[in-house]
Amino acid sequence: MPEVLTASASFSPLYQQIKALILASLQAAEWLPGALIPSEMELAARFSVSQGTVRKAIDELAAQNLLVRRQGKGTFVATHNEEDWQYRFLHLVPDEGQKFPLISQFLACKKIKANATDAHLLKLKAGDALIKVNRVQSFAGKPIVFEEILLPATRFKELDLTMLTEWSGPVYALYETRFATHMVRAEEKIKASAIDESLSTYLHLPVGHPVLLVERLAFTYGNKPVEIRRARYDTTQQHYQNMLN
Repeated sequence: MPEVLTASASFSPLYQQIKALILASLQAAEWLPGALIPSEMELAARFSVSQGTVRKAIDELAAQNLLVRRQGKGTFVATHNEEDWQYRFLHLVPDEGQKFPLISQFLACKKIKANATDAHLLKLKAGDALIKVNRVQSFAGKPIVFEEILLPATRFKELDLTMLTEWSGPVYALYETRFATHMVRAEEKIKASAIDESLSTYLHLPVGHPVLLVERLAFTYGNKPVEIRRARYDTTQQHYQNMLN
C-alpha cells in the first residue's frame, strides 16, 4: 500500500517527508552503499507524490553526500569504495596541494572498557566494551599519521587485526562491507600538540616535535555516533586543508 502523506501547517514540507522516508530506507539497509535506488518515477508511485517532490528530496540527499546522481545511469547510494569518497574525510595534503595515497600499517586491535568521556561521545555507558585500533599511515616510506580509533564492540564485534591487515581499501569501506555501517558525516576538533616518547617511536620524530591533533567523532545514519578517531599529523611537509562552501 502506498504511504499517504499530507502537507499542512503541522507537518514539514512534503518533499522533506519524502526525504525522511528515503533516509529511513537507507538506515534500514533497503539500498546498500553503491546500490542503484529506484527511479524518481518509481519512488513517486511508491509514495503517491509527484516526481518533482521526489526530485527535490533526492537533490537534498545528494547535496548531503548521501546519494550520488550519475548522468544517464540513475541515483546511487554513496559509498566509501569510490575513489572520490576515499578522500572525503582525509584533509591532509602535501604542501604542493596534490592528493596522495597513504599506506596503512595496523599496529593493534583489542577490546577495552570505555572511559566516561568516550562513553559519553558514543552514547554508551562507562565500562561498555570498545574496540581500540592503532595504526600508522605513511607516504613515500615516511610515517606521517598516528591514529587511535575507538569503536563500539557490539557493532564491530568481529573486527580484529587480521581483518584490518588483509583489507586493501579505506577503513570506512570496510565498515560498510563487513558491518553495514556507513559513515555519513563527522565532527572534528583541531589543536596543536607535541610528540611524546611513544609517538616519537611511531612517527620517527624527536620528543617535543609539534604535530596537529585532530579528534573526530563520526556518525552513521540517524545521527548515531559510531567512531572516535584521535589522529596526530606530522605537518612538516603537509598541511590540513578544509574546503568551506
